[in-house]
Amino acid sequence: MTVTYFIIGITFVITMIGFQNKAVTEKLQFNAAQILHRKQYYRLISHAFVHIGWTHLIVNMLVLYFFGRNVEYYFSRYDFFGQRGEFYFVLLYLGGILASNAWSLVKYKNDYYYNAVGASGAVSAVLFTFIFLAPWEKLYLFAIIPIPGILFGIGYLIYSYQMSKRKTDNIAHDAHFLGAVFGFIFPILLKPELFQRFIDLLPLL
Repeated sequence: MTVTYFIIGITFVITMIGFQNKAVTEKLQFNAAQILHRKQYYRLISHAFVHIGWTHLIVNMLVLYFFGRNVEYYFSRYDFFGQRGEFYFVLLYLGGILASNAWSLVKYKNDYYYNAVGASGAVSAVLFTFIFLAPWEKLYLFAIIPIPGILFGIGYLIYSYQMSKRKTDNIAHDAHFLGAVFGFIFPILLKPELFQRFIDLLPLL
């Protein structure tokens, strides 16, 4: 659980610095053209540690707080990854950051005006790893309505996919979708037999 707390802490600090100094946010935000043409590769990761406002920051960090600690616990169990659990959790989070913007990196490679910030893709990865490990654990829609994780996950993917096609708001739904997919397959890549465990858990509703 210490890694989750560290990520939350460093994200709060860097985001608040960005609130006070917009140049910091502009320097760290995701910009595919800057990354590819000016070789500012750090932006592939740094954008996840700045946010556009308090609501954006608090929502992401609350989701990370509630689910990151549980995923860390699962990863640190002996029958999962044991002493390497925290290391793999870091890989999950960083991998979620990279995977969530893979499509944007291609799509906006020549667009210097497209920018993105926030940890939503990485947080989606953590959330979907939790769903993979505990598919029937209740998640609360709007913090009120209890829904089994596996059903919430399916709805989340459908919603994110549809919204990414509509492009009716300023939210990177494709990043949410890709981060979620990465979070689901990440444990399988590390330990393929966990997929059978997931299948075995499905009839428990």
